[in-house]
Amino acid sequence: MNKAELIDSLAKAHFDGNKASATRALNAVVDTISTEVANTGKVSITGFGVFEVIHREARIVRNPRTGERKPAEAMDLPRFRPGTDLKKRVTEAYSQR
Repeated sequence: MNKAELIDSLAKAHFDGNKASATRALNAVVDTISTEVANTGKVSITGFGVFEVIHREARIVRNPRTGERKPAEAMDLPRFRPGTDLKKRVTEAYSQR
């Protein structure tokens, strides 16, 4: 599902078919989560999951095509860890297939 399909689904399920309201709601949630993760390093939504920042240390990486080794800088990266409710729903959905 891409963003447009998600907006369509939100509009049908929660906004009486109003795509503009669904778009504003989705953009507000994504923007708020992105901003808070960047500022505080963590957003936790009970049952759904945790958006957090992890630190990756500097290391040596290898180009698989050429075998060339070069240094990769240390960096902070966003990560999502699913919550128990999300894990349960996914497990149930895929076990029924």
